[in-house]
Amino acid sequence: MAKYGYTGAKPTQSSSSNSGVFGVNDVVELLKQGKYRLQTIDVSYLVIAGGAASAAGGQANQAGGGGGAGGYRNSYASETSGGGASTETPITLVPDGTTTYTVTVGGGGAKTTNAGNPGNGTSSVFSTVSTTGGGHGGNYFNSGSEAGGSGGGGASTDPPTGGGAPKEGSAGTANEGFRGGNGGTNGSTSFGAGGGGGAGSVGGNRSSGSGGAGGSSLSSSITGSATDRAGGGGGGAGTGTAGASGGGGAGAGKKYNNNGTDATANTGSGGGGGSVSSGSGYVGGNGGSGVVILRYPSSATITVGAGLTSSTATDGTDTVVTFTAGTGTVSFA
Repeated sequence: MAKYGYTGAKPTQSSSSNSGVFGVNDVVELLKQGKYRLQTIDVSYLVIAGGAASAAGGQANQAGGGGGAGGYRNSYASETSGGGASTETPITLVPDGTTTYTVTVGGGGAKTTNAGNPGNGTSSVFSTVSTTGGGHGGNYFNSGSEAGGSGGGGASTDPPTGGGAPKEGSAGTANEGFRGGNGGTNGSTSFGAGGGGGAGSVGGNRSSGSGGAGGSSLSSSITGSATDRAGGGGGGAGTGTAGASGGGGAGAGKKYNNNGTDATANTGSGGGGGSVSSGSGYVGGNGGSGVVILRYPSSATITVGAGLTSSTATDGTDTVVTFTAGTGTVSFA
């Protein structure tokens, strides 16, 4: 190393660490030799996509499948990700004040009446971490349930000859969520639909006239307080019991001639299925929008760009930033 001098105590350096106060030319020389380690921080994340909407059957004596939860990826402590996956590795960043990282909060799927397809959730993103929106629940007229971060629940169907939507629940995405439950093929009032898949478990299958429960949510303490999110919506029902919410703000299913229950915003949970014994005009529940939560040492500061809605809190020696809407960039210093 060139002898440029130093200030204060003699600095020391290796390929993995540096301490003391270095002169500018010393830093330049060490960088050329690959021996100067830049300061880094580890950023833990919880990234949850928007949950999906559900349907209401769309035809007399039909029930809608529950909406699937949005994809769920987590790197905080030893907490798991969705679909039974292990915890992920926090992202190591250089807080240089100039490098930017994309943040996007996915929207929840929108409910619809009768023949239309309910909406899927949309993806949430932090840097290189992307999640898949939840898959919508099935109804009588549409193409059935949809795959997603967690899959939508299958509708009940009593199809006419050569018609009718598939009754099976759809698949979740590996390491993000589970599949939805199956609906049934019935007439009269014994119809029941499957529950949407959740981050924590598969959606429940219908049982005769009862709807399947939504797949379970997962709990994270990344904010410092344990909170459940990303549950599947319950399936609609006929004469039996409506499918229960999978927790974490997911919507519950409803019995005949009722609209499904909306999921709670910023949970990534699925909407509950509605049900129709006669007439039309009933709807399922909306999916809950997603959320992105970052946790990092309070020695660093964050700059949040335009287009993002966020709040900041402190837990111990860490800062926690929760993004609840929008898309934009952030940087650290």
